[in-house]
Amino acid sequence: MESSNQISEDHFSFEIAHIGINLPNAQEAKKTAALFSSLFHQKVGKESRSSLYAGDFIELMKAPGRGTHGHIAIATNDIEGAKRWFESQGFLFAEDSIKRNQNSDMTVIYFKDEIAGFAIHLLKRED
Repeated sequence: MESSNQISEDHFSFEIAHIGINLPNAQEAKKTAALFSSLFHQKVGKESRSSLYAGDFIELMKAPGRGTHGHIAIATNDIEGAKRWFESQGFLFAEDSIKRNQNSDMTVIYFKDEIAGFAIHLLKRED
């Protein structure tokens, strides 16, 4: 039986939120967003200073970001608990990657190591 302070992986819900692809500049990001949008019959989505989306699930970075090729965002229902659970399994996080919202709740954290050239980050699922 689990004690109340232990968390198992069954406690969490994980799903791929988006894939981020590193591109050299904003022009290439826009061009690639248009291609993915056409391919999947999606609109070019939200845009920020650093990226834009093709639909909701492909993020095109306007300059290389974390990860050799880009990143994979994994949404979870409990980012703080998931972080503790992964750490208990021996995984490390890049503490300098933490982003927080106005309430100081963690919203993003990257794992320290890449997998197959992709940085992996946890993302707090929006309810």
